[in-house]
Amino acid sequence: MSNPPHIVVLDEGTINLGDGVWDELRQLGRLTLHYNTPRHDPKIIRERIADAHIVLSNKVPLDAETIRGATQLRMIGVLATGYNIVDIQAATTAGVRVCNVPNYSTPSVAQHTLALILECCNNVGRHSHAIRQGAWVDSEFFYFADAPLVELSGRTIGLIGFGTIAEAVGRLCSAFGARVLAYRRHPGAAPDYGPFAWAESIDQIIHEADVVSLHCPLTPETEGLISETRLGQMKSTAFLINTARGALVDEAALVQALRQGRIAAAGLDVSTIEPMPAQSPLLCDLPNLFITPHNGWASEESKRLLLKITAENIRRFLANDPIHVVA
Repeated sequence: MSNPPHIVVLDEGTINLGDGVWDELRQLGRLTLHYNTPRHDPKIIRERIADAHIVLSNKVPLDAETIRGATQLRMIGVLATGYNIVDIQAATTAGVRVCNVPNYSTPSVAQHTLALILECCNNVGRHSHAIRQGAWVDSEFFYFADAPLVELSGRTIGLIGFGTIAEAVGRLCSAFGARVLAYRRHPGAAPDYGPFAWAESIDQIIHEADVVSLHCPLTPETEGLISETRLGQMKSTAFLINTARGALVDEAALVQALRQGRIAAAGLDVSTIEPMPAQSPLLCDLPNLFITPHNGWASEESKRLLLKITAENIRRFLANDPIHVVA
């Protein structure tokens, strides 16, 4: 590998904090920034990394053929925690180190999850829109409620998956007086807040929780985890929250459950396909479905920490002491 190494960023627009935030990486090598790279055009991807020693990508995929064709490539840095954009087996075979960035967005995603929960509870956006349509002007009383308002206090928050983000969400909900019920395949010590209990199964959470919040990875086993059947087993007053991965939920079944009143509301920060396609079943006129564009991770603080950890990943790799290695 030449000195300095050529570092190529394929989608720096996902960070979008201005050119100066990349200065630390410029000190580590010759930096090439691409604002965006078409994710479905392998030819362009391969052209852009042809002479790269280190490639950084948030969501631009690096498949087996792309990795094999990049003969100078020595490291892939994923600008995220999840690394399913990389063909790990191909990288391992090619001797390419793959590093990710863990735990950079925990406060941001936990806060966003709580925001979606509170939106389901208080319908802030719905009431704000109604006021702009004249509903308060025409109200018979000093207030109006266009939808039921509910409190978190005394309710059960069910967390499916219990990593650092879920633990932070539980802590926030506990501060509101909620009981936290969590499922993890191998439960360990309980967190230092309560009331808290480990669920014996996912289905226990589905049946008991007033809020079901997803925090598990997307795997062949978890794809479609929230199915039509499980939606039918939730309380009719329950909320579904997903800030993890879109494909955990059967989106068409969710829309039907909301439309038929089988659950009360849903808050989503993710979609099975992203960006969301025009034909997505989620693009409907349901007032009890709240969607944000996968920006729960994207606070300014999280982005800056992401780049700081990425720079350290590269620095340690160049010193033959790699960290946050996934392959």
